[in-house]
Amino acid sequence: MSELVSIAADGADAARSALERCIGSGGVAVFPADGLYGLACDPLSEKGVDRIQALKGRDEGKPSAVLYFSALAMRELIESFGPRTREAAAALLPGPVTLVVANPGHRYPLACSEDPERLGVRLIEGPLAGAMTPIFQTSANRSGEPAPHRFEDVGAEIVAGADLAIDGGELAGTPSTVVDLTQLDSTGAWWVLREGGFERSRLEEALASV
Repeated sequence: MSELVSIAADGADAARSALERCIGSGGVAVFPADGLYGLACDPLSEKGVDRIQALKGRDEGKPSAVLYFSALAMRELIESFGPRTREAAAALLPGPVTLVVANPGHRYPLACSEDPERLGVRLIEGPLAGAMTPIFQTSANRSGEPAPHRFEDVGAEIVAGADLAIDGGELAGTPSTVVDLTQLDSTGAWWVLREGGFERSRLEEALASV
């Protein structure tokens, strides 16, 4: 049976601690991101990723993002970026945006899937901010179904199949904007792969000086 934690009833500290315990012990969690509910596990755990894929009913080779709740925990990864990509990350994070960055070191291969040269990364705010564990993150829905923005809309089979489920109330309901920065250091080019919660005007303004 899943451990259930409500941020409203139990507090953000309890939710952060539960998430860190779950991920640290190799478990799978349902958690509130900034716009939608997600499924999470240790990004280096093949077993955890396989469990998430089974819960979603897919194994399509799609890449996923590695999500951070702490800028401090993300510092080492940021330092591996090229100089312009580091500037872009500083300008855009934290927020409702996924940065697809060049990944010559092939970090987090389970999240990269079939293309280890590219890695999606996130840093978000919200009640779980400050948790020190990075996570492999994907939306908490069966493949082909809408991603939920309310805890009660997360499928019962997904909640039951996770080790931890965190109720964060109703979220914004929008996915992250996905921005490809893989060519930023070499050519200065960037482009939007998916529109989402980070407005294009803010994106253009933030990247104009990079």
